[in-house]
Amino acid sequence: MRRVVVRRLALAAGVAALLAAAAWQLRQERTASPDTLLALDPAAVTRVEVQMAGGPPRRFERRDGHWWMTAPQAGRADDAHLADLAAIAAAPALQWRPLSDFAPAKIGLAPPAATLTLDGETLRFGTLAPFARARYVQVGARIALVPDRYTPYLAVDPQRELAAPATR
Repeated sequence: MRRVVVRRLALAAGVAALLAAAAWQLRQERTASPDTLLALDPAAVTRVEVQMAGGPPRRFERRDGHWWMTAPQAGRADDAHLADLAAIAAAPALQWRPLSDFAPAKIGLAPPAATLTLDGETLRFGTLAPFARARYVQVGARIALVPDRYTPYLAVDPQRELAAPATR
């Protein structure tokens, strides 16, 4: 009986430590650099283009409060997914450095793994930074290190970006 109690207490302490570490990580990301990738309000974005290396460009427009895919297919898009893509504009930049500090090919930007254009502002996504869970992102003549949690929103099959048809 005593062993069970000790194990449960150890497990609870481990879970508490993990939660504290996650909270600390989020606080560090927010305070390390208050800058965001773009000075755009994600809710105001009306045009999105995603280009994955080797794939066709996927284009979207917001009309009448909803997102529509215009290429490679046409149809109503998943509003929640496009809100996630637009939210990348407000992703925290953990660090900014001039492009001249890097060899673009060495950080995956020649060519980029993915390109995201929000209302004409282009973000080019490179590789993961060594020893960090952050990705190199080119914004104009600067490179930002951005938490990698935003990258999965880019690599989605175009079929999954279309809204599910309404059922009757």
